[in-house]
Amino acid sequence: MLRFVLLLSLSVPVLAGPIVPAPPTINADAYLLMDFATGKIVVEHNADQQLPPASLTKLMTAYILAEEIDDGRLSLDDKVPVSRNAWSQNPTFRGSSLMWIEPGKDVTVQELERGIVISSGNDATVAIAEHIAGSEEAFAGMMNGYARELGMTDTFFVNSHGLPHPDHLTTARDLAVLAVATIREHPDRYRVYREQSYTYNDITQYNRNLLLREDPTVDGLKTGYTSVAGYGLVASAERDGMRLVSVVLGSESTLSRTAETRSLLNYGFRFYQTLKPLAAEVSLGQQRVWKGVVGLVDGGVLETPSITVPRSNKEPSIVAQFNDTLEAPIARGDEIGLVKVILDGEVVLERPLVALKDVPEAGFFARLWDALLLWLSGLFGDSK
Repeated sequence: MLRFVLLLSLSVPVLAGPIVPAPPTINADAYLLMDFATGKIVVEHNADQQLPPASLTKLMTAYILAEEIDDGRLSLDDKVPVSRNAWSQNPTFRGSSLMWIEPGKDVTVQELERGIVISSGNDATVAIAEHIAGSEEAFAGMMNGYARELGMTDTFFVNSHGLPHPDHLTTARDLAVLAVATIREHPDRYRVYREQSYTYNDITQYNRNLLLREDPTVDGLKTGYTSVAGYGLVASAERDGMRLVSVVLGSESTLSRTAETRSLLNYGFRFYQTLKPLAAEVSLGQQRVWKGVVGLVDGGVLETPSITVPRSNKEPSIVAQFNDTLEAPIARGDEIGLVKVILDGEVVLERPLVALKDVPEAGFFARLWDALLLWLSGLFGDSK
């Protein structure tokens, strides 16, 4: 039974709930729009359909590289040997994007990182794969291992670059998961994704993510293209503290994938918001504690949760409900009730209401006295 309901109305409602239009129709095989902070899917279409990722594969190659750097197994200044397999003149790479590395010429991890992320060099991915795992086949095994760890359940990698192979597949949802992990776990390495050009071997190449040059809120991630996969783009943008991640797969052209991504991001930012209605360590009310060294306990949450909701002219209300009878000992973090966040008449978030401080047991006679009072209150139907 829950008792002692506290309603904290943060504003006075003045209008009905917001009307959110249908999301834009995107001309692509699959697409998805996700809130970075909450993981809420705002828009999706064929998000679990397995499709060839083309150079979006390099998101995983760069993620593993970031793992190696941040864990101290690689340094940005490390020199990487270039094998004939990784040489830009390898016939496998003919007609594809390249960094233009060559055997016998020094190349560092830092240069290869930019060659992968900005130039989208297939030669760079093979060089780093061989350097990390010994062979591209072994590196593909690492890629699949990381995919499993991240929960990319519908992804299988055969190579480090994304050139076509019938078994080399992923989904829009899995790529969004990978993008979120990249941004959250490796913020220093993520900064490379916003760089608009890179020069190596006297050749300057420009980041193919055109949104970087037209929208200052976009700060990554990666494009991809093969004739089999079509045009793809995984992008992220942050506006007014809200970050969204979009994935477009199987679009018709460079311009269309850019326009479709722009449309998804603008829709999400226009009609949705990320809120933090509950603040960690802030008391939402107090309840009587029996048999404790103190008579009251504060209830709240220990972490600040985020929610993604339609934009509204209203502020959320908070309802804190305490359990009917609380007895010491109570430890910080013990569940003592339920807290609900209500917006436009709907419950948008529920969390356990927990004790913000320890309440140790009182001495023997104080406990005995409270036990007597509890018994008497039970007789008269008043546990207050």
